[in-house]
Amino acid sequence: MKKPLLAFLVLAFGLSWAVALPLWWGGGLASPLAGVLATLMMFTPTVGVLGAWALTRTSPRVWARETGLTLGPDRRRTWLMVLAAWLGVPLLVFLAIGVGALTGLASLDLDGLSLLRASLESRGMGVPVELGTVAVVQIVLAVVAGPILNAIPALGEEWGWRGWLLPRLVSSNGVFAGLLMSGAVWGLWHAPLTLLGYNYPRLGSWAALYFIGFCVLAGVVVGWLRLRTESVWPAVVAHASLNAIAPLGLLLGDAAAPPNEVLTGITGLVGWVLLALLAAALLRRRRASTPQPTPEPVP
Repeated sequence: MKKPLLAFLVLAFGLSWAVALPLWWGGGLASPLAGVLATLMMFTPTVGVLGAWALTRTSPRVWARETGLTLGPDRRRTWLMVLAAWLGVPLLVFLAIGVGALTGLASLDLDGLSLLRASLESRGMGVPVELGTVAVVQIVLAVVAGPILNAIPALGEEWGWRGWLLPRLVSSNGVFAGLLMSGAVWGLWHAPLTLLGYNYPRLGSWAALYFIGFCVLAGVVVGWLRLRTESVWPAVVAHASLNAIAPLGLLLGDAAAPPNEVLTGITGLVGWVLLALLAAALLRRRRASTPQPTPEPVP
């Protein structure tokens, strides 16, 4: 157990830093390579899984089942959880945007879409006359096609975090602690990017610490899907959908008062609260559905 775990962590973390080094040498997140390197980073947990596999010499069929590459013992449940992730993540993201607006933490411009307009203009792109139609089309495409387009890089991460690592942490530390630990590892792994201000640019290097909090909470929800189905695919869909939908707050914001990503949106404080409530509900349901041992009769 210790050697495969060490191999997994060394490969996943070491290669993530190796991939991101060009950004640290020059350009940072403004580098034209940032997007490509961030995508390549997502495959380093998969390399970690393969490294652990090389040490265990488990048969490919057994390894695929143990790491969640199959659909689990109940395929119907797994497909239902895939659908729940596909539709639920967008609902959660837009709920976070709505709560942020209702609480005054974010200003929306649904009529003029001024923040989207400013973003297009800053990149030297033409602003279409029917900007609202463009925004709706982008949202629909992100919701419908995002999980498919992002599935392969999302699998690159999820096969490591939820497929391989989570079950081992749960077996050693229990469900709750295992979920929290796997989420913390997931958040810490992002450090090559978050130390540069990724996700929370106004925080600078403090973004690395703040993002761990989000990953712990989101990791409980995504990890619950893995434990519920014994399959990694619902977690893959949730992760892929999140990556596609989360930036959509830009489409609805007000350029005069851009949203503070530390406070609002799914990755901000509002999102933390929503994720914590959802995580608590899911864990409570898991405990309720777990058969309790029948007490021995008193002689």
